[in-house]
This record gives sequence, structure tokens and C-alpha cells, in this order.
Amino acid sequence: MAIHIKTQEQIEKMKVAGAILARLDEILKREIKVGVTTKQLDAIAEDYIRSQGAIPSFKGYGGFPGSICTSVNDEIVHGIPSDRKLKQGDIISIDMGSYIGGFHGDAARTYAVGEIAPGAQKLIDVTKQSFFEGIQYARQGCRLNEIGTAIQKYVEKNGFSVVRDYVGHGIGRKLHEDPSVANYKEQRKGVTLKQGMVLAIEPMVNMGSYQLKVLKDGWTAVTKDGLYAAHYENTVVITNGEPEILTLLP
Repeated sequence: MAIHIKTQEQIEKMKVAGAILARLDEILKREIKVGVTTKQLDAIAEDYIRSQGAIPSFKGYGGFPGSICTSVNDEIVHGIPSDRKLKQGDIISIDMGSYIGGFHGDAARTYAVGEIAPGAQKLIDVTKQSFFEGIQYARQGCRLNEIGTAIQKYVEKNGFSVVRDYVGHGIGRKLHEDPSVANYKEQRKGVTLKQGMVLAIEPMVNMGSYQLKVLKDGWTAVTKDGLYAAHYENTVVITNGEPEILTLLP
């Protein structure tokens, strides 16, 4: 395992990539409404990322056709932008990445489309809060497994399940670097966190079972039971104190 410790200069570059995504989140909040297609959202995101002098990290990554991942309702992650129109009561998870100055930023959010069912709103809220439960342990001297253990405990306490097949990751010059960051308790304690590590921490939470299947497109992961899923992710720097989140507006 090769974990790249970032210098302060490199972290400053990653802050630029992260800030683009934080601002994109604000744009998407306004654009996500009944009748918009996921392909239109993809175009909005790509235009904005490029307008900032950055490149969408996901475009062409492993052959992925979109600039963002657009996962609706029972789609957990890696949904491909299409002509699908969003409907009242839908939820949509958007995973977004930007690459600028030699470094990546990565973030994900789940948004409501119009008025949604209380259970769907609870799923979104619990998924987001589970991230903040986890990053209480994203600090120097903690073990990596403490992050996932805290996420899983909070999610299951609220009656939902944590996806096992996809996990968070280190991030920097490459979109995916060591270490893997599970959102659940593993047998091993994992590495000891050190100042200068940068992690993309991203709980994916299902309303029912954590089991999933990948559709014939080879990308889109959906819940096996057809129930809703949500996703929340930020790029996080391990410091000698509180973790620093690069993909949220100050």
C-alpha cells in the first residue's frame, strides 16, 4: 500500500479542486427540479467545472461517459446521465469530481426532487450525518477502521444499511489512491491516520438491504430490493487537529 502524504502546497491545490465542487453543489441545488433530465444536469456540471479551468474527473474515467454520476432512487452509484426526466418525489445522488493543478477533488450529494416522502428525507439526512459521525475519527493517531465503524453504527441505529461493495478512498494526483476507506467495521484496524493524508469519505446507504446488483450498462449499481439509496461524500484532509473538509463552502 502506497499512501501519499500531501505537502501543504499540494493541499492548497486540492482546496481549489474542492472549492469548485462546493460551488457546483450550490448550482445543482437550484437546477434539480421536476422535468430536468440527468443529461442536462451533466451538461451544467461539465460547463461549470470547465469554466473554472478544471476538467471533470469522471469524464472518460475507466470509460465512464458522463462528467458526473447521476443515480436516481434505487440507483446507488455510477448512474449514467441520460434523457431520463426527474419526477416529483424522486431523489438523485450526484457524484462529482474536478481535476485542476495536477490534483483531484471528489464529492457527492443526494438531492430531493420537489416534495419527497418523509422516509426518503430521513435516508438523505442519515446518510449525510453518518459522514459527520465518521469524520470524528478522521484525525491524526486514529485508526482508519474507526471511521467506518462509526458510520455503520449510526446508519444501522437509524434502521438503514451501509453498502459493502463500494468504499471511499485516498485521493490526490490520482482520483483513487490508497487507502480504501470502508463505511463499515472491518476485521483489521487499518492504517494509523497521519497529518497530510487526504481521504474521500463517502457513505452509501440503502433504505433496505445493503445488497446490490450492477445493471447491464456495466456501471449503474442498484439496490437488489428496489428500495431507495443515498450517497454523501467529501474530500477530507487529516491535520494535527480537526479534519479539514475541502468540498464544503466555508
